[in-house]
Amino acid sequence: MNFFKKIFGSGDSASDEEHESEYGGSAASPDSHLSIDERFIFNFKKNGGKFLYCENKQEVAEQFENILEENDWFENEVLCYEPGLFSLLEENKLLYISPRNPKFLLASCENLIADEGSILFSSKQIRQDKPNELPANIVIIATTSQILAIKSDGLSAIKHKYERDYPTNITTIKYFEKAKEEDFTQYGSVAKNLYLLLLEDL
Repeated sequence: MNFFKKIFGSGDSASDEEHESEYGGSAASPDSHLSIDERFIFNFKKNGGKFLYCENKQEVAEQFENILEENDWFENEVLCYEPGLFSLLEENKLLYISPRNPKFLLASCENLIADEGSILFSSKQIRQDKPNELPANIVIIATTSQILAIKSDGLSAIKHKYERDYPTNITTIKYFEKAKEEDFTQYGSVAKNLYLLLLEDL
């Protein structure tokens, strides 16, 4: 049984909440013995991200539909720059061609950064948009093999992946809920309502 299945069961929100106290329920830092995967989950959830584990692509499609239903996003406009994701939008009658008022961004990412619980993007996913120009709601589809320890590992991975067509606008999004008034660490950052559909590929 793989790590994510063991912790989160089927990946539904109920099993996610069961382990809240283990991974996100206290202000304490994660123990140093945690694996990269565990560290990412701990920090991602601490930052306010919503995590949904998927064993296969069918579960990705099902969880995506659940998100649409939960937020009443059916038949709305969506921002999506990646042709590989268009079929998911078409199946759910979502409009993605020249959206004027998109409800959310659907994208993949370059990597998931464990020590920050952040998501690393480039122009391949968000073109030249800055985080504050993206919709407030974001749905990310990523794989377990994209989890890396630190941001410099992510930058190295981008360098190796794109030897010639090197992307621009490399940025991370780290905060996924509104900062508390007394929390100055988030000053200047843009909080996003972010869902991560994490597909097991290891």
